[in-house]
Amino acid sequence: MDTLTASPKEGRMVRGSSDQAMTVCVLDDEPTMVEMLQESLRCLGFTSIGTCDPQYALGLVEEGRVRVVMSDIKMPGMDGLQFLEQAVRRDPGVYVLLMTGYYSLDNAVAAVKRGAFDYIPKPVDRSRLKKTLDELSESFQKRRRIRGLEQQLLSDLEFHGIIGRSPAMVEVFEMVRKVARHYTNILLIGPTGAGKELIAKAIHQMSPVSQQRFAVCNCSAMVDTLLESQLFGHMRGSFTGATETRPGLFEYANGGTVFLDEVGETSLTMQAKLLRVIQNREIQRVGSPEVRHVEVRLVAATNRDLRAEVLAGRFREDLFYRLSTIQIRVPNLAERLDDIPLLIQYFLKKYNEAYSKEIKGLTRRAQAALNQHPWPGNVRELENVISSACLTAMNEFIDVDDLPESLQKPAGQLSRGADSWRPLPLEEVRRQHIRRVLEACEGNRVRAAQMLGIGRTSLYRFLKRSEKPPANSPQP
Repeated sequence: MDTLTASPKEGRMVRGSSDQAMTVCVLDDEPTMVEMLQESLRCLGFTSIGTCDPQYALGLVEEGRVRVVMSDIKMPGMDGLQFLEQAVRRDPGVYVLLMTGYYSLDNAVAAVKRGAFDYIPKPVDRSRLKKTLDELSESFQKRRRIRGLEQQLLSDLEFHGIIGRSPAMVEVFEMVRKVARHYTNILLIGPTGAGKELIAKAIHQMSPVSQQRFAVCNCSAMVDTLLESQLFGHMRGSFTGATETRPGLFEYANGGTVFLDEVGETSLTMQAKLLRVIQNREIQRVGSPEVRHVEVRLVAATNRDLRAEVLAGRFREDLFYRLSTIQIRVPNLAERLDDIPLLIQYFLKKYNEAYSKEIKGLTRRAQAALNQHPWPGNVRELENVISSACLTAMNEFIDVDDLPESLQKPAGQLSRGADSWRPLPLEEVRRQHIRRVLEACEGNRVRAAQMLGIGRTSLYRFLKRSEKPPANSPQP
């Protein structure tokens, strides 16, 4: 028998005759019982570490050296149930088998409810122990195979950096394949955070000009003067701060693709200038009379209903029809729930590499919390959640405690005060909702605009209009 001997506090390791990746920790306050159980485990082919010290066993759990712990119930200083609670807190993926000389069905049920995998009577029956450990070993092996299959599935289902297998996303991918090689102008419609920029990049990568430049401009992030300079360029001295002549994005991406994000946020004046680019393929730098010819493919994106904007007089009808020669609707995450497990695996892989971690997945509690969340921020919000959880998680599995506070609270807690509903004007409801989102985002207007699914400029305009409460708003 291959053994490594140490003091009872430090533990004693026994290797089984077969190569098993699943190491079992044996915890009992009686050294003879520890040795006897380790001998049984060796005969069954399992590697084990024996100790009489609960703190040492907790250290093994926290370090990830053991995935299964056999713990006695009656121990001085810390009983088995207390150990179970602390072990699960340190590693939610650990399996704890509790052993007792005073077995009862009620106690067994209570222990399992508190997180124990099994409740074993003493003296331990070797055949029952073998059955339990074989089940766990088979479960571990299945998980490894599933992880391998998931990685292969991710590779097979990745579409130019986009993950999706839901019918809604498959339809988007098929549309992209059809139009990428032939398009002139494309309009992407969908909520903030749904991945419109990734779709735009995929269109460019599959187009005949994929070797040319791909330029991105967020139209909601700049006022008109800066946006005009960004797109068309400017001459030195044409405005305050213009210390040198610079080309714009249309010149920079000449021969390639320009992606105009949140095009619905542009002013009517800027829309007229964009229309000229589309119709005549001509631009003028700010401060220059020279007309320059550009040949670019245009992909625009918006989270607004541009048809409604046209009817309201906020968007030019001729520009809308020019941009929407081909329309592709990008679904929100609520319409593609089947993709969430794949997206989680994709982001885990991405941020494991970024943060040098080895996180293998989520606990059932964490998975349940993610499944119950409405995801108003769509894929971008899911990525942010996984990114922060990977950064803060200390174990191999992300647990609920690693998630943001908003996901840790049961959904029912968010609906408090529903009984106090009262009729309000629609504008007042909108104002209150925006204020609450701003509070939830701690005043971060960019984040609030993303959560609301509107452009930052639109949020600024609304806040400016609502500085004074409406005259017909109810008084507290």
